[in-house]
Amino acid sequence: MAAFLWALLGIAAGACIAIQAPINALLGRGLGMPAAAAFISFFAGTLVLACVVLAVTAFEGRAPDWRGPDTWLYFAGGAIGTIYVTTAIFLTPRIGAAAVMAFAVSGQLLAGILLDRVGFLGMAVREVSLGRIAGAILLVAGALMIRFY
Repeated sequence: MAAFLWALLGIAAGACIAIQAPINALLGRGLGMPAAAAFISFFAGTLVLACVVLAVTAFEGRAPDWRGPDTWLYFAGGAIGTIYVTTAIFLTPRIGAAAVMAFAVSGQLLAGILLDRVGFLGMAVREVSLGRIAGAILLVAGALMIRFY
């Protein structure tokens, strides 16, 4: 049952990304600059996450250990997220939300297969299998079909 709920949570997160893309694209058109729209999106997200951190800290009675990970990890995820959000804002009005999401998921899968293979940042190593390769090819083919047909 838990695996089913985790899958639903993943689907909901993906839906949020699909909904976020046209919202941010509209903001980018209104501002006349995708990077400014990405900034506002990240700023709003920062405010919401600050409230979540404060609420969880108060509920659990403990604060995050800011000394934990390497310093570069504080910025790496946000920097990579900036590339994604700004690119999605730029591409959504040009190729459509479905195509942006299809290519984004294809990129996630291809990168995920590579990261699993090398055990990036301590992740469990998972071999590249024929099934994974076939799934990636089908996903990329589906993304191309969504965009061009």
